[in-house]
Amino acid sequence: MQINIVNKLWGFCHILRHDGMDYGDYVEQLTYLLFLKMAEERSVTIPSQYSWSILKIKSGTDLTDFYSDTLRGLSKEGGLLGAIFAEALSKFTKPVNLKKLIDLIDEIDWSGLNVDVKAEAYEGLLEKSAAEGKKGAGQFFTPRVLIKSIVRCVKPDPRASKDFTVSDPAAGTGGFILAAYNWFYKKVGGAINRDDLDKIRKHTYFGTELVARPRW
Repeated sequence: MQINIVNKLWGFCHILRHDGMDYGDYVEQLTYLLFLKMAEERSVTIPSQYSWSILKIKSGTDLTDFYSDTLRGLSKEGGLLGAIFAEALSKFTKPVNLKKLIDLIDEIDWSGLNVDVKAEAYEGLLEKSAAEGKKGAGQFFTPRVLIKSIVRCVKPDPRASKDFTVSDPAAGTGGFILAAYNWFYKKVGGAINRDDLDKIRKHTYFGTELVARPRW
């Protein structure tokens, strides 16, 4: 299935606007729902009481209450899951709008798209929001085409030396790090010997990001 993911999600933003949200809310509110849908598609383990399958059958005030409880509950989980939903709050006030958005998201197999959905959503919607809002967002993202070109030129092969690392001190959504790993993975055809595997998994790719949203 081929879709322009940014345009599709930007169309969803009309629903958010009708619920009184502004450009700054679009990315946050959409990505919470996208994560829950993709977690179900990929069989990611999350507490069963907060699953997408339960969320999508709710309606009315029961839906908005359940969704708020879901975000609050997930924010209290440990590890990566708690970090993703840290301080997560629903800004939906009208159940009909939340229900409509859930139904639209549920129609698509997001994990089956040949794109990095979360990164595309964040970067694309941020760019559109900045343009539509006629003000800068204070954040800038390197186009994926440029990232891939730089990686092809640098040829970041972790086997070049025992101390070789790939680090991005302002990682954003991790585009450079992911592109560097994908370049190497394609180079070796997925065949990584046992001696290199532990180093590549744990001691090669590093990134930091000050802002929480792209760090998800």
